[in-house]
Amino acid sequence: MTGYAVTTRESSAGTLTVELKSVNSRFLDLQFRINDDLRALEPTLREAIMARVQRGKVECRLSFGRKSVAGSTQNLNTIALDGLSKMQNEIRQRFPDARVLTVNELLRWPGVIEEGEITQDALQADVQATLAEALDAFVATRAREGAALQAMLLTRIDEMEAIVQRITPLIPQAIAQFQQKATERMKEALGLAVQNATGAAQTLSHEEALERIRQEVTIYGIRVDIAEELTRLSTHLSETRQVLKKGGQVGKRLDFMMQELNREANTVGSKAAVKELSDASMAMKLLIEQMREQVQNLE
Repeated sequence: MTGYAVTTRESSAGTLTVELKSVNSRFLDLQFRINDDLRALEPTLREAIMARVQRGKVECRLSFGRKSVAGSTQNLNTIALDGLSKMQNEIRQRFPDARVLTVNELLRWPGVIEEGEITQDALQADVQATLAEALDAFVATRAREGAALQAMLLTRIDEMEAIVQRITPLIPQAIAQFQQKATERMKEALGLAVQNATGAAQTLSHEEALERIRQEVTIYGIRVDIAEELTRLSTHLSETRQVLKKGGQVGKRLDFMMQELNREANTVGSKAAVKELSDASMAMKLLIEQMREQVQNLE
């Protein structure tokens, strides 16, 4: 599901900003854009987001701008400088023509300048509070989109139920028409006679021929009867409606329901004996595909 939220919090040490945005995805995919000096807080951010979001490609941006306080001291991080010096020497041994870092570049290197002391506990508490506020707004935007998607899906369910109700009374008539046409064709094909194994003509009695025709037509009639499929379709549609109205984490459950609905609609199409039933199958499959595309977005 798509969503967006951004929250900024002012603290005594500086300004924290948390930005959350997501696009549709079947699974949860978290990506973080974090200042280097806050990278240690990534597990905390990940845990908090996973507790409230289960689906979507989510990007979290966390930035921290330190306040400039008059009279505050700035110190060089000698450990960081020693590490840079060692790496630079090793590089220049391999690449003698490599340019030496300038003072300006060294001063801008992350972690080289240590500003006013900020305790990790205080910083983590501020980050957690800012993230919680951003998550509230983020989840709210996704909830509004989810409500709109729910309304759309319920409308598609109504349309499919209307199709099922419209074609259900056609089944006995369709079977009777099919059996009548099949009987006429078989009578013409049989000519009330068959060939025995030796090729000699073996004439059937009128009653025997009609009985054989009735048996064959009955078998074909069973094959084109879609009453059972329509019953299952109605059951699946009712279950889908209940899942949507119940709410919660419905995405994966609805994925399964779309598979079952599509299976029954395909069977209706393959067994359709008249054009009305074939057209109904195509209409239902189109609605199911529309639902399937949106179900991917639901959590």
